[in-house]
Formats: sequence, structure tokens, C-alpha cells
Amino acid sequence: MDKVYSAIEEAARLLDVPCSLDQVSQALKAFGDELPDAHLVFSMAGGERHRGELDFDFSVSPKGLNPYATALAEGLAKETDHPVGSLLTEVQARFDIASYGVEYGVIGGFKKSYAFFPLDDLPPLAKLAEIPSMPPALAEHVSMLTSLGLDDKVSIIGLNYAKRTLNVYFGAAVVETEAKLSMLHAFGFPEPDARVAEFIKRSFSMYPTFNWDSSAAERICFSVKTQNPKELPAPFDPEIEKFACDVPQAYAGDREFVSAVALAPFGEAYYKLAAYYQKARESSKAAFAAKPN
Repeated sequence: MDKVYSAIEEAARLLDVPCSLDQVSQALKAFGDELPDAHLVFSMAGGERHRGELDFDFSVSPKGLNPYATALAEGLAKETDHPVGSLLTEVQARFDIASYGVEYGVIGGFKKSYAFFPLDDLPPLAKLAEIPSMPPALAEHVSMLTSLGLDDKVSIIGLNYAKRTLNVYFGAAVVETEAKLSMLHAFGFPEPDARVAEFIKRSFSMYPTFNWDSSAAERICFSVKTQNPKELPAPFDPEIEKFACDVPQAYAGDREFVSAVALAPFGEAYYKLAAYYQKARESSKAAFAAKPN
């Protein structure tokens, strides 16, 4: 735990993010048994509106409680009667889960739970949409997403408890570029510029974000795995460069990153960069590696 905390503290320092032992140690204690074998990733968002936070994501085995239940039990999250609080349990009761994931902010604390489905047994999109606590928006868009060949491509879902949103991750590596751009158009997003369009073409994963109060997608993210963070379609400012060059790494070999662009129907795009700190054992590595931040 001391080693992981030191790495978190070092990564936070690169972004001038204050790192409190009290804040971080809550997560390390709650999920400590999982961390030696976990996939662990540090991530940041670029741009003035999104700076000032370091997130660390880690994988959690499917044994025992799901991560939101653990967070409730350990005082990292509060009970809610909103559907976001019951959705993970309802998913768990209906589909096999290969592994879970947690996103925890150095400033924001417990933020998200993820459910990773077995790559050889992905749930049908229509069946996911039928779950009672799912945002109604997902069911409204099933026909459109199915027409783009995405009915059997859902590999992960992510639940943001503070913002009360749902991410639905599709494996974009097997989706034609035209289908990706068609999805943007169907959701009413503007045409991306040439640099972002090229990034979208190379993306291995994409994920729209839904809430429970609107039929629209809040945003859509596209992610690319890379060893060269400079290919992120954003200004490579000193903060991003410092993070990319010096972020801690606990495995041998070149640094590995996931870069992402988040598009919205209105307003500017923003960019995210995630760096692998620790790699899980091969049994759980494939599922967690598919999740961009």
C-alpha cells in the first residue's frame, strides 16, 4: 500500500494536485486486497475547465461484493434512491461479469464503478436496455445503435454516482469508421475536424454518456491506445507533457497510454490521457485494458 500511495502522490505532484493521505488511504484500505494483482491506471483531463484532478482506476475481481457495495460498506459513497444506485446490482443479477473496476479521484474520492463483460459473452444491447434501472435514453436509441452494428459490441458499462450518468462502451476496433461518424450524426453532434476524424478512425473503443433526465447523449468519447501521447488531438501543453514523461510506472518496457477525445453536441471537445502504472495478471488484463478513462 505504501508503494501504491507513493506512486499516486508522485503522479498528483506532476499535475500540482494536492494529495491527502487520509483521502487516498480510504480507497487503499477498502480495496487493498485487490491491488497487488490489479490493473492500475493514472489519468488526467486536459484543458482549464477539467484540470486539477488525478484519477486512479483499478480492476476488482468479480468475487464478493461489487465495488459500489464495497464503497457503501466502507463509507466511500452514500446511499441513494436514484436508479444509478441499483443499476450495477441489477446488471450483476442478469449477466456474467468478468471483472469490475473503480475510478477514484485524489480530490473527488469514489466516482465510478465499471462492469466488464466476458469478451466471449457480451450482453445484447436490447437486453441491457430492458433492465429497470437503465436510463430510458438507452432503450430509445437501441434501434439506431443496432442499425450501426453495435447490438453485440457492449464490452463495459460505467456508472458515475456523483454525476448520475451511464457510459456504454462499444468495441470500436471492429466498427467501420462510417458507422462511428454516423453515430455522432444520429446523436446530433457536429462534424469533427480532420484531425479528430482521423483519431476516431483509429479508435479501439467509443462510449456515449447518458443520464436519466434526457433522451440525448451528453457526450461521446473515442479512445486510442498508444505509446506516443503527442498524437492526442489537442495542444500538447507542458502539463500533459510533464505527466506523460514522468508518470510513475511499475512494469518493464515502454510506457503505454490510452488517449481519448470527448465530444459534446455543443461546446468544445476536451481530452484525456491515461497512463498504465501496473498491469494485471493475464486472466483479467484483457477486459480492463479495453477501458479508456
